[in-house]
Amino acid sequence: MPLALSYTEGVLTPEAGLRAGRRITEAFLKWHGLADNNAMSSNVTMQIQSLPKTGALSGGKPVEAVWLECKTPSFAFADREVQVGFFKEATEIISDEARGNVPHERIFSNVVHTVDGTWNFDGKAMTNAQLNAEIARG
Repeated sequence: MPLALSYTEGVLTPEAGLRAGRRITEAFLKWHGLADNNAMSSNVTMQIQSLPKTGALSGGKPVEAVWLECKTPSFAFADREVQVGFFKEATEIISDEARGNVPHERIFSNVVHTVDGTWNFDGKAMTNAQLNAEIARG
């Protein structure tokens, strides 16, 4: 499940971005009950990207901020407790790694759900049922 962490230059250092990416991935697995699931741990990936200071806008004006996007099958993040808990923890991780360089109000996150049957897992397109079977095998 690809996760993407983007931030404007200066908000995070490259090292802090890497640490945040690792910690967010661990939190994602934990909140979905998959921390010890071998099938999932290698299939939760993270892209980390630094944007130039003029590479992001808010209200049409340059903004220093952080964005976290999670692309998942439709059954992920279905539980409200997982939604609230994961994004609260992810926000705290980003804030911690940014060391005061970005307020919580400038940490944005969202989930994008994939169409059932289009999830590529271990090199083949799978339905939600097939993906759940792989997850169950651990």
